[in-house]
Amino acid sequence: MRLVFMGTPDFAVPTLQALVAHGHEVVGVFTQPDRPSGRGKALKPSPIKVVAQELGLTVYQPQKVKNPESLQLLRELAPEVIIVVAYGQILSKEILDLPSFGCINVHASLLPDWRGAAPIHWAILAGDQRTGVTTMQMDVGLDTGDMLLKVESPIEEDTTTGELHDNLAHKGAELLITTLEQLQMGELQSIPQSGPTRYASLLTREHEKIDWTRSAQEIHNQIRGLHPWPGAYTTFREETVKVHTSRKASHELAKESFLKAPKPGEVVNNTQEGLLVQTGEGLILVTEVQPAGKKTMPARDFFLGRHAQVGEGFGEGWIKHE
Repeated sequence: MRLVFMGTPDFAVPTLQALVAHGHEVVGVFTQPDRPSGRGKALKPSPIKVVAQELGLTVYQPQKVKNPESLQLLRELAPEVIIVVAYGQILSKEILDLPSFGCINVHASLLPDWRGAAPIHWAILAGDQRTGVTTMQMDVGLDTGDMLLKVESPIEEDTTTGELHDNLAHKGAELLITTLEQLQMGELQSIPQSGPTRYASLLTREHEKIDWTRSAQEIHNQIRGLHPWPGAYTTFREETVKVHTSRKASHELAKESFLKAPKPGEVVNNTQEGLLVQTGEGLILVTEVQPAGKKTMPARDFFLGRHAQVGEGFGEGWIKHE
């Protein structure tokens, strides 16, 4: 099919590669403008721009895709369908109505659940045990268009956002290819969205801060749901520390607590596997941390390197033991 592709981050890359590999005619790739990055603030291209240029595709980077110039360009490109995967800009009704087969979005949730910008993060943050990918016929609403095809994926106890992201990116690519095949054969049946939905809002700094009064399960979901980006964080001796990985404490480890009636955030044991930390409900094993400006390290090494003692804690209000 003759199509235009719109996407920006890594999640969109497998879909663009699959479209080219399956012989679709990609007449243009739209992606976000290059952004300043790193200490030098040098302009950095999006992952989609890099891959599109490697594939020999023509790249367009309008500041606003809804402007008249972009609309005219799309008319000249005359796509049969526009594929949208995490593009990062809202399409106008004029653009949505332009292709003969409309605009198809690859969304990383089982719609109507988790509409919005960060569905992968929020599925894990919420402790969901399954999620998936939906292809959708786009309309003017936010992820409200008719559903086309779906594929499910389980979320295991220790699955991180990074792992789920990569899994769904490839599942989404495969699902989009199947969607286009059925579209060409006239076999695709759209289904209006109905039923309860949750909104996957953009993450803020407040979402990243660990509240040790929450349960061990909730904190574990937060840590893995924010790994590897943007990362959950806490403080230790007033030093900001990212917590990258954790596990729910096993019954055997829980029995090794050296303290009675510990407070939330308190380190109750420094084990070979990590730091056993009290929460508002249960114990959690913190396994990898990253002090500000340093590399990721085992939590045990972090603790020993600061000559810390059992009884000190993460979060605010703790006094260093002498």
